[in-house]
Amino acid sequence: MKQLIQATIAILVVSALLFYAADALSAGGGKSGKNTLTIFNWGEYIDPDLLKQFEKETGIHVIYETFDSNEAMMTKIQQGGTAYDIAVPSEYMIEKMKEENLLIPLDKSKIPNLKNIDPYFLDLPFDDDNKYSVPYFWGTVGIVYNPSLVGDLDFSSWDDLWDPSLKRKVFLVDGAREVIGMGLNSLGYSLNSLDNHELRKATDKLITLAPNVKAIIGDEITPLMINNEATVALTWSGQAADMMSENEELDFAVPEEGSNLWFDNMVIPKTSKNIEGAHKFINFMLKAESGAQNTDYVGYSTPNITAMKLMDKEVVADERYYPSEEQRETLEVYKNLGPDYLGKYNELFLEFKMSIR
Repeated sequence: MKQLIQATIAILVVSALLFYAADALSAGGGKSGKNTLTIFNWGEYIDPDLLKQFEKETGIHVIYETFDSNEAMMTKIQQGGTAYDIAVPSEYMIEKMKEENLLIPLDKSKIPNLKNIDPYFLDLPFDDDNKYSVPYFWGTVGIVYNPSLVGDLDFSSWDDLWDPSLKRKVFLVDGAREVIGMGLNSLGYSLNSLDNHELRKATDKLITLAPNVKAIIGDEITPLMINNEATVALTWSGQAADMMSENEELDFAVPEEGSNLWFDNMVIPKTSKNIEGAHKFINFMLKAESGAQNTDYVGYSTPNITAMKLMDKEVVADERYYPSEEQRETLEVYKNLGPDYLGKYNELFLEFKMSIR
């Protein structure tokens, strides 16, 4: 009998310890819940102080994870291993996530600060009436360069990248949509083209750019441009802003033929275990003060017009990062191409990369 009592006590003690451990794990990290919010965002894409402010203001503990591509983000959410409450995909991926029923419709009564967003950035084709997403940052794709190293070239045209003086000096971002899109735009075509003839011509033209290409890379281009070890690069406006804040010799241009206008928006995936907290976070990030602080830290363009009133006037007046509505007329938002044409773009991009020696 005594042994039975001892065994029962041992089982109760072990059960209590397991319950405590599970509860501590839920409260301290690794799982979403009532008092926890798991956020999935791009790297270096939020001021960490804002997460602390949100935790202090709401009492909700934040778990923060990052991704480096829309496709990687999508895969993790589809797998469902982590209950993400907030994600920040780009516009074409929002379309895809909607199609695959991965998003929760927003309750706008819980996001009163949505009034702070410039109407220009609302109700866009990839999410009518912003049913599933609200703007976070936006920007363009263009060319960052060092004027002292490129002669008379000003990159008002994509064709400047083909100038013989730039042999082995051009860096490109490692993105099929950006590079094939640049080739299409240089010929006057849409960067969402589904015309096989246009795609072939764009790829053939890109292959003639190969002698000028030094490398196709990612974030590594930033220190190279800052340290004047690279001359010219195709990149995003926000990344160019980072470079220019560290090296005042650099400049940035969006060629006149047209380019990409992109958006990253906050969404609530269906994996969310804290939908109430997710709405609180979105509303917190749309405050004027939060928007201004985050934009100063990240360097990309904000859609928050009340935040812009709190920012450096020279920054918001700089048309390299805040192009006028007239300039925006030449820009295009990426559309979801569908799996067949997404594969086609990737195949052509690989063909171009293999042409570089």
